[in-house]
Amino acid sequence: MGGARQVYAPLNTLKALSQTLWIADGPLIPFYGMPFPTRMTVVRLTHGEVWLHSPTAPDERLIAEVQALGHVRFLIAPNALHYAYLPAWAARFPNAQVYAAPGVARRAARHDVDFPVHTLLDDHVPEGWAGTLRQKLIPGHFFLKEVVFFHDPSRTLILTDLIENFDTARIGPLMRLGTWIAGTQAPHGQTPRDAQLTWSDKAAAAHALREVIAWKPERVVLAHGDLIEDDVEARLRHAFSWAL
Repeated sequence: MGGARQVYAPLNTLKALSQTLWIADGPLIPFYGMPFPTRMTVVRLTHGEVWLHSPTAPDERLIAEVQALGHVRFLIAPNALHYAYLPAWAARFPNAQVYAAPGVARRAARHDVDFPVHTLLDDHVPEGWAGTLRQKLIPGHFFLKEVVFFHDPSRTLILTDLIENFDTARIGPLMRLGTWIAGTQAPHGQTPRDAQLTWSDKAAAAHALREVIAWKPERVVLAHGDLIEDDVEARLRHAFSWAL
């Protein structure tokens, strides 16, 4: 898979972005024949509980590092493409509460994945992470119903597939071609063009995205590609110009 290139090594270990926010890069996965890097985001909440967003493939070292942060309380599937490893984490942490975006359970069932009992994510912030995280459902697409999050203490926006931002120096020829077609090459990453072209209600998306930009994030964590850490507002406006 792309020469087994691990573009965001080291993998399966926590990387601190702030005192209460971490990312962990996981192994590559095949997606439409291309090797996609994976990344999860980890937040330690006010009372020491741990919140996991888009969990990557479970790994014993990574699990131990996460457990060292505190009690794993929440597992998040933010859209219908980011759920595959969550059942394994839920089995490992059976007392954790599972939250999923609209469409996740339906897609999981279609792929014969036994997705755990969960609470549906929307614009309402659950009490368990209120005061630390904000959230917004970005509507208007038949499939990509993504819930985005904002980590207030570090002013970090947490996205999944709404922006992809691949460094061409880190990926192979096939992936470079695919990301060129999708318009998702760094530093000008954006919503993949196939999603843009199939977004039926851009006005609804624009309303939600303007609210997200108004949070004034100073960093953007993405599931696929380089983080955005400079000129954040301008780069968000570029990435979402198809709707704004």
